[in-house]
Amino acid sequence: MKHASLKMLAGAAFALMLASTPALASDNSSSSDQQKAAPQYPNATRKEPKLDLTDAKEQKALNDGLQAAESNDKDKAAQLLQPIIDNSKSKYAQAMALQGLARVDALNQNLPGGIDKLQKALANGTLPNDAYFTLEFELAKFYLLNQQYQQAIDQVEKWRSEGKSDSADSYGLEGEAYYRLQKYPESIAALQKAQSMTKTPNPGWNQLLILAYNDSGQKDKAAALAKQTASASPTDPTSFHNALSLDIQTQNFADAIKLLEQTHSEGKIPFDENDYITMAKLYMNDAQSDSNQDPSTDTNKAVQVLQEGITKGIVKPSAANYMLMGDANMIGQNYSDAAAAYQKAVPSSSDGEPAYKAGVAYVMANQYTEAKAMLQQAISKGVKHTGKAYMALAQANIGLKDKAGAADAVLEAEKDPETAAQAKKWLKDANIGN
Repeated sequence: MKHASLKMLAGAAFALMLASTPALASDNSSSSDQQKAAPQYPNATRKEPKLDLTDAKEQKALNDGLQAAESNDKDKAAQLLQPIIDNSKSKYAQAMALQGLARVDALNQNLPGGIDKLQKALANGTLPNDAYFTLEFELAKFYLLNQQYQQAIDQVEKWRSEGKSDSADSYGLEGEAYYRLQKYPESIAALQKAQSMTKTPNPGWNQLLILAYNDSGQKDKAAALAKQTASASPTDPTSFHNALSLDIQTQNFADAIKLLEQTHSEGKIPFDENDYITMAKLYMNDAQSDSNQDPSTDTNKAVQVLQEGITKGIVKPSAANYMLMGDANMIGQNYSDAAAAYQKAVPSSSDGEPAYKAGVAYVMANQYTEAKAMLQQAISKGVKHTGKAYMALAQANIGLKDKAGAADAVLEAEKDPETAAQAKKWLKDANIGN
């Protein structure tokens, strides 16, 4: 049994990187005021260059363009910033305009274009240190988003080395990049470092750490962390699905059922179709375990869960879901209910399998007239095991005291290699020649 939610986390954590990119730097103060502000990188090895933006009109155009870029007004941003890139005498203004249009590129899925602009802005050489190192770190995020994972790691290390700075976010970024490169020990170490450096760690780091533990074979650690996260975030669907998925992967089915039941009863996280179906399958799995002395209890729960989901409009009334409900009833030996569920799957099914299962269930319930009708329909529509369908039809005919009809059905079953031996024995025992 599988639950797909765990791998979905990779995409969710990946998307966090762009969302956490700092706001674009603006230039709404004079150069002298900026120089007097407390530096963010006081120990940087890079020498602070002199600013060369002196034109007030151009300064306003730059500010307005950066604000347009921040709000993803790409037409206005391009209209204001591209002329600065092309024509400005200020290298500082050109670099900042490049950063603005790089952000627009990223927000519009043009990461290669954004990377090119950030590289040019950094190579420009006139950005003050605060802006320069902010762009260096932003470039690392762009590399990560563009799946250039080693470049992202190299860029972060360069940012640390030159800027003489450190941050939890930088280790979070490294942790994801290492995870994507399948370097799980390095990923785990970086993510743990990131979490240790802040009182409010990014939730995505925990999700990545769970993935790194799981994919490196440390499933017990992954499951324990997933449960801890789910307990700490009782309204977070991702944390709930992580814990559930890992319980299933590690075959801790009792814990998985307990988690589903608790979450379902509390109602803090709305169930989707997959949650209902997973819960039903877990009940069915438990019903068939060797230690279960009363399988009907669990199969009844499975049916109730599916019916609730269908009634609420969350679980689709599809052939597959009605077949699942029928299977649950069959495990619990509720044959009439199983047949009724299978019959609901018949109209939307492309083959005769639901009708065949309904016919078998009716035979088990001693409802032979209904069984015969369903089995004839199944054979006409086409089934995977034709011989078995004919043998079930023979049982229905015997129940109806139609020996000739039973013999005809068994003769048809004899033509199928799967049931040939069984059919020949039946014919021999009944003294019916070929």
